[in-house]
Amino acid sequence: MIIILALFSAGGCRREKSAKEDGKISVISVIFPSYDFVRVIAGDKVSLRMLLPPGSESHSFEPSPKDIIAIGECDLFIYPGGENAKWVDRILKSMGNSIDKIRVLKLLDLVDAVEEEIVEGMEDDDAEEETTAFDEHVWTSPLNAKLIVAAITEALCDLDNANADFYRQNAADYSIHLDELDAAYRSLVAGSKRNTMVFGDRFPFRYLADAYNLKYFAAFPGCSTETEPSAATVAFLINKVKTEHIPVIFYMELSNEKMADTISEATGAKKLLLHSGHNVTKKDFDSGTNYLDLQKANIVNLRKALW
Repeated sequence: MIIILALFSAGGCRREKSAKEDGKISVISVIFPSYDFVRVIAGDKVSLRMLLPPGSESHSFEPSPKDIIAIGECDLFIYPGGENAKWVDRILKSMGNSIDKIRVLKLLDLVDAVEEEIVEGMEDDDAEEETTAFDEHVWTSPLNAKLIVAAITEALCDLDNANADFYRQNAADYSIHLDELDAAYRSLVAGSKRNTMVFGDRFPFRYLADAYNLKYFAAFPGCSTETEPSAATVAFLINKVKTEHIPVIFYMELSNEKMADTISEATGAKKLLLHSGHNVTKKDFDSGTNYLDLQKANIVNLRKALW
């Protein structure tokens, strides 16, 4: 990695050649949500790549030498930020002055970021650390998605002014759909019998919960690297489902679902997916599944939990 980064510092000219061979600006997004936003805004006007392989676990991802070269050669680089993207900060810092040739968007900087929260019953695997971790899953709220789309649009317009009207029109059209999502969530919550979600998993939905005043209980915070909860945590969640008559226990995408299975079997609660959108399966990626699809499916499942 050090050798590759040193090459960038010594020879930034190779980036300009590769990025402009097809006349398009080059965009790399680490994760799916911002990849999908660029796909909608820019269409085929840009050369777009998602760095995280579909179906892989985002929190344990490490870039290959080929990935690092691609980052150094792109025009626009988009990443989430947060504790699980420290490798990005290391790479960008090591590029020195070469980083000035790349437009970088950090999603955490585009919204009002909140800290990871440890709620009742949740295990804290960082309890002994004094540092504060911010929740990186900012896109789970449609309101934040609008802010991210706006920032991406302006970056694309700055880099490719010839297509600025195209980008802005697509972004405006897409924002209407995000407003519709927001309205659907508000209508769902306004008519619900309860406002509590229970997760037998990590909880990467802090921004969604905050936007619509939802309570939640889960085994781990969203950025936790832990997967095996203590018996006390499982018992707490089982008791919470039973005492509050919660009809659904949620799990997140690409999970082993074991904890949710245990709670479901012990309580009779139905096990359902709430998709954070951090990444999608290869099948979904290849079929063109998008952010709006995932959110609409979440609304359907959330209705079953709250009504």
